[in-house]
Amino acid sequence: MSIRAVVIGSLVCIVALFATFESGRAAPEPPAAPVKIAVVSIRNIFNNSKRHAQYRAQVLSTQSRAKAQLEDLSKDITADEAGLKALKPGTADYMKQLQTMLDKRSKLDSQQEYLKQQRSLEDKNWMEALYQEVLKITKDVAKEKGVTLVLERTEPEFPVTPDELMMTFSTHKVLYAENCMDLTEEVTARLDANQTVKP
Repeated sequence: MSIRAVVIGSLVCIVALFATFESGRAAPEPPAAPVKIAVVSIRNIFNNSKRHAQYRAQVLSTQSRAKAQLEDLSKDITADEAGLKALKPGTADYMKQLQTMLDKRSKLDSQQEYLKQQRSLEDKNWMEALYQEVLKITKDVAKEKGVTLVLERTEPEFPVTPDELMMTFSTHKVLYAENCMDLTEEVTARLDANQTVKP
């Protein structure tokens, strides 16, 4: 075997080895895009939303009317109780008046319980629907602004009871967010402009 063949063979091996080494190296990954973080306060959105304020005003108006009706019924019961004292116990008139008074008292109790449960269910439905809409709007605003992550940031309001303090410890997660974009006002404005959730 000639020296020339050995040199050519060696060069071929070196080139092949170098090519294999280069192809085996992973291409460097492009640098990850920086994470852009924003915050939003759900409590502030609900407190400052005109739509939520309209809902609360409607609720207060409805409650005021219901309270007036219940007060009228309560006055009737008081009048029946006074009339009952003027009658002789055991007489037909006394028993009739007693039955009327007990029926009204039963109606008052059942109406109070019904209104309490109705109000609770309506509030729950309203808050769920509004919260879902806030989440959708927050997502849309974040995408438009190139935000990668949105955190809920509502500052606790002190002083609080011991039970509320424990709840604060378990729910207040963003303790510091300097220079983070705050989307609260924009989300509130879009929420008020959007009329998909009705009170």
